Amino acid sequence: MKWRVILGPDPETGDWAVWCPELPGCTSAGETEGEALENIKEAIQLYLHPESIELVPGAITREIVLS
Repeated sequence: MKWRVILGPDPETGDWAVWCPELPGCTSAGETEGEALENIKEAIQLYLHPESIELVPGAITREIVLS
């Protein structure tokens, strides 16, 4: 599966910032371009296949809509 990612240097740290526009909030970074690309691969995998969340007894799940 292929995903488009955007890389850019962070002017404050000098590291490489990277994000996947098709997956909102899926971002990462690395000291080098190569490290950033490896890190975004892991971020995409976690985004697509998140670990299950164990809720405490009595917890309620709801969905909200933002306008």
